[in-house]
Amino acid sequence: MLNWDDPLTPAKEAKPEPIGAAPAQPAPAEAGMPPPEPATDTAIEVPAPVDLAPVNPDDKRVINGLTDINQLAPFKYPWAWDYFLNANKNHWTPLDINMAQDVQDYLHKLTLEERHVYENVLSYLTTSDVLAMRNIGLAVMEKMSAPELQIYQARQVYEEALHTWTYQHCIETLGLDQGEIYNRYRVVPEINGKIQMANRRLESVLRADIDLTDRDELENFVMAYSFFAGIFEGCWFYNGFSPIFALQRRGLMKGTAEQLQYIMRDEVLHASFGIRVVKQIIHEEEVSLDPKAVRQMWDEAEACESNYAGYILRDPILGYSKEDHMEQFRFVANRRALQLGWEEPFPGAECALPWLDEQANLRKEKNFFETRVTEYQTGGALSWD
Repeated sequence: MLNWDDPLTPAKEAKPEPIGAAPAQPAPAEAGMPPPEPATDTAIEVPAPVDLAPVNPDDKRVINGLTDINQLAPFKYPWAWDYFLNANKNHWTPLDINMAQDVQDYLHKLTLEERHVYENVLSYLTTSDVLAMRNIGLAVMEKMSAPELQIYQARQVYEEALHTWTYQHCIETLGLDQGEIYNRYRVVPEINGKIQMANRRLESVLRADIDLTDRDELENFVMAYSFFAGIFEGCWFYNGFSPIFALQRRGLMKGTAEQLQYIMRDEVLHASFGIRVVKQIIHEEEVSLDPKAVRQMWDEAEACESNYAGYILRDPILGYSKEDHMEQFRFVANRRALQLGWEEPFPGAECALPWLDEQANLRKEKNFFETRVTEYQTGGALSWD
């Protein structure tokens, strides 16, 4: 049975007392110790409720709201609840997916150039999802003043952790050097550049003293959230999986690619939700962003992505090149900008990877019970070792 005080230590079975036995007597007080104080009838004063008025959903706001944050419904933003329900339909773990063939592919089929692409994509993603988790959990979620928004974002935090587990599972399964893979973002300038841009945006809104009633602070928060929803998740993640999908299209690393397909479903929802929240804040708070600052953000994101693509694809692989990667980035960036209500940053960009949307839109319903052997245990008998 579980020991609820210490789940890692099995609970000891309590021996039943014989029928008719005298009730256990309290242990005598140790020498020198005062006897316990007798119980008193002193009443504990309970603070009176401050406001008994019901919550009016029309009074809710995305940020700077004054309604009770603990009351979920009635919803003001029912679409946020729909995002939460949809997110739960894409429930999986990396252990559900067979990676045996990936081991054979990595060891015996991938070229040196393809290994370089695979390893560095994993290296970037491992750090990025931790950063995304910190952004939503520590910088964004606490500022939401409508619980239906926070509930989806709580699911998002879990999903970012799940994605990190996925990359770690791939690294462990293939027997890669964890210290070397995880540290590449610190020693490879082309990977580090993307992480540093994201860190600057995150740190500017992670401060404990941030005041979103201040217009400058508010506009900076909206810019940071726009970056994470529209660029970090909407472009860099969405486009970042495509080198692995290019391998999958040739029958290579299919287990890794399948896991990235499930992650991509999550990321599409993350970007869509974040963009919708940003637009709602802009509407409610009447925010007007500086067009020059928006243009600079796109230009910096493109430069970081170009450096990164030039490094991972310094030697093109069959069916995929730096030029493909960058043209697709610009094409997706235009889509995200239009979703945000902004001008296209890269007019004329064309879809270089028409098959990429298939990876996100594919109706891939998997019966995990047919692909793995699972040993089930009842809750009372679970081993926590």
